[in-house]
Amino acid sequence: MSPTATPRPAPAAKHPVDQTLPFGKLLGAGLQHVAAMYAGVVAPPLVVGIGVGLSTAEIAFLMSASLFTAGIATLLQTIGFWKVGARLPFVNGVSFAGVAPMLAIAKAEGPDDALPVIYGAVIVAGVFGFLLAPWFCKLIRFFPPVVTGTVITLIGLSLLPVAFNWSQGGNPQAADYGDIKYIGLAAVTLLITVVLRRVLRGFLKQISILLGLVAGTLIALPLGLADFSAVADADVIGFPAPFHFGAPQFAVAAIISMIIVMIVSMTESTADVIALGQIVDKPADEKTLAAALRADGLGTALSPLFNGFAASAFAQNVGLVAITKLRSRYVVAASGGILILLGLCPFLASVVSLVPQPVLGGVGLALFGTVAASGIQTLAQAGLQRGDNVLIVAISLGIGLIPMAAPNFYHAFPESMRIILDSGISTGCVVAVLLNLAFNHIGRGSQSDTADTATTEHDTTPEMEPTPAAHGH
Repeated sequence: MSPTATPRPAPAAKHPVDQTLPFGKLLGAGLQHVAAMYAGVVAPPLVVGIGVGLSTAEIAFLMSASLFTAGIATLLQTIGFWKVGARLPFVNGVSFAGVAPMLAIAKAEGPDDALPVIYGAVIVAGVFGFLLAPWFCKLIRFFPPVVTGTVITLIGLSLLPVAFNWSQGGNPQAADYGDIKYIGLAAVTLLITVVLRRVLRGFLKQISILLGLVAGTLIALPLGLADFSAVADADVIGFPAPFHFGAPQFAVAAIISMIIVMIVSMTESTADVIALGQIVDKPADEKTLAAALRADGLGTALSPLFNGFAASAFAQNVGLVAITKLRSRYVVAASGGILILLGLCPFLASVVSLVPQPVLGGVGLALFGTVAASGIQTLAQAGLQRGDNVLIVAISLGIGLIPMAAPNFYHAFPESMRIILDSGISTGCVVAVLLNLAFNHIGRGSQSDTADTATTEHDTTPEMEPTPAAHGH
């Protein structure tokens, strides 16, 4: 170096979201994400396959295809390219919001044309979502802490019934649904997970959820609560051949219903992106949100090519990120790679399916409860000393919890409206945004409201400044 040369500045440290981990840790942490979301990915194709009247082998093929396409959608979201992908630790999978409309399409079209019509509608809905993303993302300015905290809390609370259902066996029609053996296995799994989280250190502590799942499954084996039939019948290698069920068909009514589903999914994804951005301490802006929604749209449009369905963010994995503190997007990218391998190897997919649903229910209670707790932490920043903001939270949570507390509440409404109303996250989100507009935007220039609204949008008062703990760290 010459005497006059100036030293180069040290490179800026990478944000934890963009840091990589050693291969072994990536694999272990990625498996943990797969275990947490596996049941959510295979459930929609299982329900749709039964509704369409597919054989057991065809349903297994449909489930493998959904794993494969979920892996592709996850890589689009975590790694991304161009303006596609939030580049956050986001798992994408099959959206359950589309199940009811797809069953309605199957009933209307008949078993022979059901899947081709469904796939045609999903392709159009995905393209629609991709094109709409740059405009839809502008909604982010209507998501101050009073709205985001409410929606994040609602996401966690709305997911808890899923954990309760798993803990009871997962099949409400079964004669032994809710048997003490199922609930006991869920409770033991949760206890083991908590103990492991408390006593382990380092990376083992971060994968305590995965270790809890393994321990719960080992306990279930001698009790006869693990089903080996899927492993015995699974092929070692299988590829989801493009358009296996026929070329896509495009029916107007089906397309409209799936576009509505896409809008609902985009609303939920908006809330999920904002929630995850806060948890990983990398708040989502319009650019990030638009990229995330493009990934949802592109993933949805590509999925039918390989016999998959609409793709959207999985909220349960947001809770896993909050618990483990593993914020690297490459961990979730690894889970995307694992999902692709599972889709190409039905035998491996069946091994993962050995995890009994009560075991998933035990850890799900912790995962989903953590999401709700993150929302409460955000609400602590939302200026709840104002009565108006308390009212926004109260009404939004109340309306958002209707589908969970009273599942048949909207039974007399038209099917097209129920697609939206039966999604408590979406209805609660819309209500929170509208109430925030009414109380904190419209007419906010009046003198009576100016003082009250000053801190609502930006939380700039010293005592309300966010802390690392408030973002789940």
